Amino acid sequence: MSVSQDPCAKPTLLHPDDALPKLLQQITTLADTETVALTDALGRVLAEDLSSSIEMPPFDNSGMDGYAYRFDDLPQTGTLKLIGRSFAGHPFNGTFETGSCIRIMTGAEVPAGYDTVQMQEQAQADGDNITLEPCKKRGENVRLRAGELAIGQKVLTNGTLIRAAEMGVIATIGLASVRVYRRVKVAFFSTGDELRPLGSELQPGQIYDSNRYAIKGLLERLGVEWIDLGVIKDDRESIRHAFREAASVADMVLTSGGVSVGEADFTKQVLDEEGEITFWKLAMKPGKPFAMGHIGKAVFCGLPGNPVSTMVTFYKLVLPLLHKLQGMQSVTPLQLPATLTSPISKKPGRVEYQRGILSRNADGSLSVCTTGSQDSSQLSSMHSANCFIVLEQMQGSVAADTIVTVEPFNSVLC
Repeated sequence: MSVSQDPCAKPTLLHPDDALPKLLQQITTLADTETVALTDALGRVLAEDLSSSIEMPPFDNSGMDGYAYRFDDLPQTGTLKLIGRSFAGHPFNGTFETGSCIRIMTGAEVPAGYDTVQMQEQAQADGDNITLEPCKKRGENVRLRAGELAIGQKVLTNGTLIRAAEMGVIATIGLASVRVYRRVKVAFFSTGDELRPLGSELQPGQIYDSNRYAIKGLLERLGVEWIDLGVIKDDRESIRHAFREAASVADMVLTSGGVSVGEADFTKQVLDEEGEITFWKLAMKPGKPFAMGHIGKAVFCGLPGNPVSTMVTFYKLVLPLLHKLQGMQSVTPLQLPATLTSPISKKPGRVEYQRGILSRNADGSLSVCTTGSQDSSQLSSMHSANCFIVLEQMQGSVAADTIVTVEPFNSVLC
């Protein structure tokens, strides 16, 4: 029995995995950089390679609270003489003696002559007589000088997103400031006479403008500078003015709606007149229509108008473009296998990104269910989800208990 095809699927539709490299070819990383204090660097993208000018750790130090001793002095359980102490910031200033040990704390310097640390739980003290269970190997519980970083060793590379861990690494090598790419500026607006601002009373045929707020939320998580130009009425010259204004102040211009074939508005007409725009038809659901190109010096991305389609195309297509524009290293989305707990209806023809709820079972395995209706107008399906269930282009309906591919949301959507 033949399987009916997705009625929106056409041979000319481009697989999103094939489209993305072509889209990325149109993006040039910003050349502008600036130096910022490390305290202001969170969420910025590093614009230089960083190498260490120091050894880390700068001296042999203890990984445990316990006793430092020379391995050869204790071939079996025995008693050593306590001759001093080494605390973090207050090293032992005495001289090594055969058959001796020193009390040592985590992070404290291991003095010359001593090469092994036994944890305090394996020791018994009787005044200055310390009985130790011997360690199994020389150097146990000792962090060696330059064991993490040598002088001149590369620590972070150009294009690294600076998160909490990277801030700590930069501080470790003693840098109080770093060079980063300047923040990308993104201008966005909505078009449509049916759109009304929040707080106003809806008249017949009108809806609230939700897409602008979703886009603003996505941009906030990316650390870009955003410029909200509001709702532009369906008027050719108003739209033209909005595009020109946006392109004059931003590196990227984003719109939602007006990029589908046959839409009764002026967006596509003005885009053809004001920019160099390619209208893409992608084999993905939601989000088949997508536009990209340039208006003046600004990159333009036109997202479909349905709320879920707006968010999905932003996440799958615009996000990688913004990463490249920011100078950020490319990121491969995490994908995992999970067991589907209920059947999914699908027609072959397009890659589908169904919104799912991923959970871990008691045995550690992963299972996933959909959020319910997958209609691209229902933004609640994004609110409830924590992953996409990725269904391949020519895949049909999927039965319960089938292993499917899931893509957990990253920090932009979580």
